Amino acid sequence: MQNITTSTELKNAIQLLEAEQVFNGQLLKEQFYLTYESFKPVNLLKNTLKDMASSPNLINNILGAAIGLGTGFLSKKIVVGGSGNIFRKLLGSIIQLGVTNAVTQHPDAIISLGQFIFQQIFHKKEHAPSQERSE
Repeated sequence: MQNITTSTELKNAIQLLEAEQVFNGQLLKEQFYLTYESFKPVNLLKNTLKDMASSPNLINNILGAAIGLGTGFLSKKIVVGGSGNIFRKLLGSIIQLGVTNAVTQHPDAIISLGQFIFQQIFHKKEHAPSQERSE
């Protein structure tokens, strides 16, 4: 900042600072209003849902977790069945936990295995053309 030597320079500098203060005050009020609006519960919920919907892996994560829970539950039902045996129920719970964790942590491997099994079951195997016997 340069030195002020005359009263007119001082008045101009004061006016400039006052104008800057009014401008900064207006910016502060606008930012306060935007912050106030963003913290309303409706806006918080709306922004959270928007962020979740825009997440690229959300569907894959939910699908992987659902498949993991379903396979774990199914494996427990297969092991325990209708048995009332406490050891069998404990074993079923352990197997359920293990299967759920394995499927949830490795969904790509499970999908690849499922696709391979599907192709093996439902696609006809192509036989190599029979070789002609040379005489």
